[in-house]
Amino acid sequence: MDKKSRNKRHIASALVMLMAFILPCCTISYKLNGSAIDYNVYKTIHVANFPIRAALVYPPLQQTFENALLDYIARNTRLQVNDGNSDLNLEGEITGYSLSPQAITENALASKTRLTITVRVKYTDSKNDKNDIDQTFSAYQDFDSNELLTDVQDQLCQEITEQLVDLIFNATLGNW
Repeated sequence: MDKKSRNKRHIASALVMLMAFILPCCTISYKLNGSAIDYNVYKTIHVANFPIRAALVYPPLQQTFENALLDYIARNTRLQVNDGNSDLNLEGEITGYSLSPQAITENALASKTRLTITVRVKYTDSKNDKNDIDQTFSAYQDFDSNELLTDVQDQLCQEITEQLVDLIFNATLGNW
């Protein structure tokens, strides 16, 4: 083996050894779900029903919203959901379900319609009342005005519910 090859080999070996010492010292730490819960303090959560109190009513929305909220909490926390006294409590109501015209065309017709859903949430922390909130959250989706609401309503409600659940989680259990 010539001297040049030996030097390359020694340099490569030195780099591998250096990397073996440096890499274990570097760690990146982050939470994938954004949850800021101390599981030594908080063990249980109660999620109450969210009745529809809006003027315009779409009955499946209540069950869709409640299931999505419970599923999100189950997937992103280690809290036990129960029906009695809990460390944390989420309750509220669906207060708005409305349609509004968007993107008016040159002939004064709307080319898009916006479905907006509004939810009022009361979050109670039995261990620290500074974390309590009573807040309203809204989310929307637009759809083509030439489509019937009945044809797109289920999909729109699912998409809006996902947005609302994310907003609610971040404001409460995510403690942002």
